[in-house]
Amino acid sequence: MIEVAIMGGSGYTGVELLRLLKAHPEVQVTCVTSRKHEGRKVWEVFPSLKGLYDLTFTNPSPSVLASAAHLVFTAVPHQAAMAVVPALLDQGVKVIDLSADFRISDPMVYEGWYQAHSCPELLEESVYGLCEIYRERIRKARLVANPGCYPTSAIIPLYPLVRAGVLDPETIVVDSKSGTSGAGRSASVATLFCEVNEGFKAYKVGSHRHTPEIEQELSKGAGKNVKINFTPHLVPMNRGILTTTYSAATGKTDLNGLRDILKEFYSGAGFVRILPPPILPNTAYVRGSNFCDIWIHLDRRTGRIITVSAIDNLVKGASGQAIQNMNIMYGLDEWMGLDNPALYP
Repeated sequence: MIEVAIMGGSGYTGVELLRLLKAHPEVQVTCVTSRKHEGRKVWEVFPSLKGLYDLTFTNPSPSVLASAAHLVFTAVPHQAAMAVVPALLDQGVKVIDLSADFRISDPMVYEGWYQAHSCPELLEESVYGLCEIYRERIRKARLVANPGCYPTSAIIPLYPLVRAGVLDPETIVVDSKSGTSGAGRSASVATLFCEVNEGFKAYKVGSHRHTPEIEQELSKGAGKNVKINFTPHLVPMNRGILTTTYSAATGKTDLNGLRDILKEFYSGAGFVRILPPPILPNTAYVRGSNFCDIWIHLDRRTGRIITVSAIDNLVKGASGQAIQNMNIMYGLDEWMGLDNPALYP
């Protein structure tokens, strides 16, 4: 039995980890931390978990936390993770970090979009946890940087295409729409019901912090530096991301060839579903699941490749992917604890 702890368990990703891990046959959650709710029962904060967990939120030191677990999910804000991860690793536990602190391999790039990094020596060791691309490296890792939700929805459809050279990487436009849970659980005027209901808006245009993460991974696939236009939007729904990408085709293949590239690359990846026409990805078809649905089209009139993808931002975009990473790290079936279909309707 793998004993795991969740550091920062009172946010949306924390409660989603608790929900999903309850069905995992090889995992026992031994500790959940929260400074805000220290001393309260988990089910008192999340009544949906009453009868499933009798744990109490605590605020232990990294050494005490390490003594209670083989692996720690750090679901804490950016900058907070880098303050505790080195101590956890020194105690001999494995870490899956759900913040952005270990996703960017270049400390200067990280500093440009976030802040100075306090342990840049770990950036080289950290493995980017996009399971379908880095599965073999994840198997041997002790520190995995769980990808962001927007990057997951953009990289999965685009990476095989830039790798195959069938699109011009200098022309990539990524247009994403996300439910409000992507903004986190902390109180904010911008995510109040009256602020988001009956509205639909873009935000952080040209400045969203997930941009360098997408560019980093697509650059690796293309074998050269890639810059993109990325615009996120806020949709008045709880969860889900729908991402549409546009790029100029190089003319090296037709639509059937594009589909074949995706099918071949993801032939062993059960959580990536390539949809045949006329079915288009829909956040309703993946809600509550760890699936990423992809659709691709070649617009002959404009010479552009269009992809559409859908994920649940809290599952494949966060906690579900973290559990998939954990399964790989411990040599388990990737589906373990994640074989539930989407909620529908």
